[in-house]
Amino acid sequence: MIPIASGVRVWIATGHTDMRRGMNSLALLVQEAFTRDPHGGDLYVFGLGMSLYAKRLERGRFLWPSPADGVVTITAAQLGYLLEGIDWRMPQHTWRPQAAG
Repeated sequence: MIPIASGVRVWIATGHTDMRRGMNSLALLVQEAFTRDPHGGDLYVFGLGMSLYAKRLERGRFLWPSPADGVVTITAAQLGYLLEGIDWRMPQHTWRPQAAG
């Protein structure tokens, strides 16, 4: 299951959607039919009976495992990093205090 942030609004496209459409065409559908910003951070669900997750980075790149790695198991947190374009293999942790006082 792909984690969804608590503040994300989810919009479901009822009826039939031609799933042969590409990412740009679906974004245009969101903009014209829903009169919403397809890049505003909301989640749009199309189609019936199948789950498909797509995300495009306008800048940067996804840090995907190499084909030599074969199958790689990652945590839900690492998946979140990967989908945001953050290096999921070695994320930078912030400083943590050693004691409360």
